[in-house]
Amino acid sequence: MDSLYLAVGTVVLLAVVVDVIWTTLWVDGGSGPLSARLTTWTWYGLRRASDDRGLLGVAGPLVLSLTLAMWIGLLWLGWTLLFAGGSPALLSTQTGEPASWTGRIYYVAYTMFTNGNGDYTPAGGVWEIASSFTTATGMAFVTLGISYVVTVLGAVSEKRSFASDVTGLGDRPESFVRTGWDETEGEFGELGLPLESLANDLSLLADKHKAYPVLHYYHSDQPSRASAVAVPILDEALTVLESGVEPADRPDPVLLASARSSVDTYLDTLETAFIDPADEVPPAPDLNRLREDSIGTVEDRTLERAVSEIEDRRRRLLGIARADAWEWPPVGEDESRATTHQPDP
Repeated sequence: MDSLYLAVGTVVLLAVVVDVIWTTLWVDGGSGPLSARLTTWTWYGLRRASDDRGLLGVAGPLVLSLTLAMWIGLLWLGWTLLFAGGSPALLSTQTGEPASWTGRIYYVAYTMFTNGNGDYTPAGGVWEIASSFTTATGMAFVTLGISYVVTVLGAVSEKRSFASDVTGLGDRPESFVRTGWDETEGEFGELGLPLESLANDLSLLADKHKAYPVLHYYHSDQPSRASAVAVPILDEALTVLESGVEPADRPDPVLLASARSSVDTYLDTLETAFIDPADEVPPAPDLNRLREDSIGTVEDRTLERAVSEIEDRRRRLLGIARADAWEWPPVGEDESRATTHQPDP
């Protein structure tokens, strides 16, 4: 019996089991230790290999595929090493000789994927039980992995739908506010319902980002479907509505606070994806764009004082945009261009 193979195999199996359960079943845990590192290294590699957004489009699918492949590969490796520690653990059904490394790899493969017994058989009761656990982990954790992939892909669709809803109201914070202005009534009467809907959608999306941090790495090459563009637009629009519009014309403060709270929940997920705040503060919204539509606004210096009080928040919003290779302020598709040098997330 080779104790080293037994020890290494046991450690590998424990590590992958913990990582699978952590990532797929622990809702508040984010990615497991192995998955988190794989995700980060893959993203860093793609960011360094590309100066534009083209290569980032494969980041999410690649990370998800590599994660699933890592889980299956480590399960396979762990059981192979464990069976290699026996003396012997597996015997050939044809010759009665101990299994070679090729035979062990083959045996673990067809046992994990339940393809039936083949050319090798366990040598004794302990290894028969080990074979049963090999089948159980293969069925359970491969199924969990595939279910995880399906869940993430569903969340990606919701993420892009949310972004489309935001950018459909405006591709800049100022245009978002202008869309909600009822010039006839002289108020933001029609803005309440979409704001409430967006706040609810973003809260749900934030929960899914916390449970599945890989969502942060699903990049859209269209700004209208990129949440890294939509979230800054929404939050900056809330800043304008709270501090840039004349007090008498502002929407219901409870509604604005609810929407702002949803953004806070989303910002709390950034740590799990290693997205850092930008070093500088983005420019303040341009109130002149609102004045063109006869929307009453405060003086520019009043808004500047307000945004100076939330500099850290706005640097985090800028960090979101830059981590996804977008510029500030968020702009429409016809104005967008690839960044040439952005900090890594």
